[in-house]
Amino acid sequence: MKPIAHIVDDDEAIRDALTWLFRSRHVDSRAWPSAEAFLADWREDLRGCLVLDVRMGGMSGLQLFDLLSERGSRLPVIFLSGHGDIPLAVAAVKKGAFDFVEKPFNDNELVDRVIRAMESDASRKAPGPGAAAIAARLAQLTPREREVMERILAGKYNKVIADELSIAMRTVEVHRSRIFEKMSVKSAVELAQLLSGNR
Repeated sequence: MKPIAHIVDDDEAIRDALTWLFRSRHVDSRAWPSAEAFLADWREDLRGCLVLDVRMGGMSGLQLFDLLSERGSRLPVIFLSGHGDIPLAVAAVKKGAFDFVEKPFNDNELVDRVIRAMESDASRKAPGPGAAAIAARLAQLTPREREVMERILAGKYNKVIADELSIAMRTVEVHRSRIFEKMSVKSAVELAQLLSGNR
């Protein structure tokens, strides 16, 4: 089947805007007004990428994501949310989502992410760093950095981490920066993606 961007959002204005946006970048797309409507049309051989709103009337995007996972779907999922937060983003990625984008989003950045997801689907996930490479990166972390990293992966904010470890918030920020540098990632979401299945 031809790879397309499958848009699932209960806001008609968002569906229309995304359809127009993808067309302007020569990305084929199709839109559904609800998770239930998409589920009715879902087939195992769908290719491309699923652009999925987190909060919708009826079945939520997260519920649809869980259902598709149970059915063995390997379609990359990019969540859209107007109410998104870091813990939700990290949790979604740890469950296997490709990415998480907060509304309002930068149009070109969103399309770039969708194209990357579609390329990932086409190659059925090009291999990233192997387990040995990831282990080597983890080995560079100090015991304190590991403690901070575990809390970052649990979706905790810097202030909460500082309170739990009885250290200054600025110290947490320094640890977070060093962890990202040593692990070669730019965000908590990327860190969760790197370590999913390797921990």
